[in-house]
Amino acid sequence: MRKPHHAIVSIAIAALTAIALPTAAYSQAAVSYDELAKNEAAANAENGKRVAPVKSIVNPSNDVSSDMQAMIGAPFPPHFNADPKSASEWKELIERRAKLSIANVPTMKEKLGVKVEETKIAGVHCFIVTPNRILPENRRRLLVHVHGGGYVFGPGEAALPEAIMMAGFGGFKVISVDYRMPPDFPYPAAMDDAMAVWKEVTRTHDARRMAIFGTSTGGAMTLAMVLRAKDEKLPKPAAIAPGTPWSDIDKVGDTYASNEWVDNVLVTWDGWLGRAAKLYANGTDLKNPYISPIYGDFKGFPPTILTSGTRDLFLSNTVRTHRKLRRAGVTADLNVYEGQSHAQYQFNISAPETKEAFTDIAKFFDRHLKE
Repeated sequence: MRKPHHAIVSIAIAALTAIALPTAAYSQAAVSYDELAKNEAAANAENGKRVAPVKSIVNPSNDVSSDMQAMIGAPFPPHFNADPKSASEWKELIERRAKLSIANVPTMKEKLGVKVEETKIAGVHCFIVTPNRILPENRRRLLVHVHGGGYVFGPGEAALPEAIMMAGFGGFKVISVDYRMPPDFPYPAAMDDAMAVWKEVTRTHDARRMAIFGTSTGGAMTLAMVLRAKDEKLPKPAAIAPGTPWSDIDKVGDTYASNEWVDNVLVTWDGWLGRAAKLYANGTDLKNPYISPIYGDFKGFPPTILTSGTRDLFLSNTVRTHRKLRRAGVTADLNVYEGQSHAQYQFNISAPETKEAFTDIAKFFDRHLKE
């Protein structure tokens, strides 16, 4: 006989309010582990939504560097629930965050041994990031970078950190696209800029020696650029690296729920992130493949390497993308890091996990790009 809804809710509330401690401390909680297990079994006795107890999650210590442990345990960013009500409020938030990123750029350039030049390609503002030493096998290779930031953050030099890391750790020359963004330029401005650059550089460079990469929004744009290249019959890159891609811009996917309030970077879709999604889409269907590339056709995609972490709000976006690529017959690697929230593999150039992530991507590109 089906248990009355109010009874299930009561059991669930009891389980949720009874304990807020990690597993190791159950014996000191308001209820014993055995009682908690009994309550949870009852609350999850029927097919449907999963009910979980409130709990603390300790930082992983095995196979995680001290630098990464510090990032994993950091508080939520102060802007995670920002709710700008106007274009001017969005711009103020964007500028404030950009200043924080730009402040780190000079040190990154020095430590990783790269130089940065501004240019325009097909009328789009770009940066050319060149390592002091380009590996011999990379001298004719070229990478195109599209930055992350929820389609709103990362204008100008604030877009550079990931491109600098790829150039520095990988030994590649990189073009970073400073694409237009909301609030002034919603979809499809960002994609139009990125594609204009891609179309122009493939006129003078062999696409078999080129790759596209980016993280989060940049990961989604990387995937969407390949979709557009297919549709527009343009050359496709020899490989791509969409890191923790925002491949479904809507709140669809398991870890939007399971890693909500666990990811200490994005935290929740219902904060600034979801508001940025709607601002960017500007009324366009969120399942449009150029906005949410998970709904596109991945057949014929180039070899792909994806990166995420076990606490990443976008882990499901990454996993869904990986599975869809594999089902389409595409060579696809998936690297998932212990304990990391969204894109934390690129937050600290001194963390060994950062060098490891970019080295893995560089090796993947080396296998698939023509010399």
